[in-house]
Amino acid sequence: MNPTIMRLTARALLGRRRVLLLLPMPVLLIGLTVLGVLEGPDADPADWGPLVFGNLGLAVVLPLTALIIGSSALGLEIDDGTITHLLTKPLPRSEIIASKLVVAWLVTTAATAIPLAVSALIAGSTSLAAGLVVGAAVGSLAYSAIFLALSVMTKRPVAVGLVYIVLWENLLVSFVDGARVLSVRQHATALADAIGDTPLIASTMTAVTALVMALVFSAVGAVTATRKLSSFALTGDAN
Repeated sequence: MNPTIMRLTARALLGRRRVLLLLPMPVLLIGLTVLGVLEGPDADPADWGPLVFGNLGLAVVLPLTALIIGSSALGLEIDDGTITHLLTKPLPRSEIIASKLVVAWLVTTAATAIPLAVSALIAGSTSLAAGLVVGAAVGSLAYSAIFLALSVMTKRPVAVGLVYIVLWENLLVSFVDGARVLSVRQHATALADAIGDTPLIASTMTAVTALVMALVFSAVGAVTATRKLSSFALTGDAN
């Protein structure tokens, strides 16, 4: 990894207006949790918990945040043409991708794990807070690798990423049980469920399977991005 690339990437991600797009989702997540808790002691948290933490937090907030950040980590430089300056440097393409991926992962994890943990604490579950932090961290890595690869593979990574999130992660996986092992959302949910051990979130996948598959997704995304960047011409197009 290259500290200079990491610093410049972090500055670009956090210094643009695009980061403002990340604010409404955590606010909505925490707000809905507060509303659920304020319903009173007669309200069963198990009735609203899975919707807030699973269907919103891990199924919407996590992938959308990763999409915005992951597709921008390298995509911004490709869009404005400054990628050519980076590619002329005597740096291994794997070092560039690793640096970009680590920054995207850390930023995504901070932007998702913190509000998820705060929501879980508001709901009164410290174990779920810990589980959601781990699930968000692992899910952020896998999603960031996927969307970073998309930013090199297509000129419209956000559009392609949205199709992937809607059709695969939130539609097909819901109806095809066997496909859940190939869903990053399910990987994050399984880890959160295993550590949280609470009815506020549930998964049928084992934590070991979830962790292994998430790491496989991360590795495939990173390798794909590295290979595509290696064939990237200085004109800004992949050969």
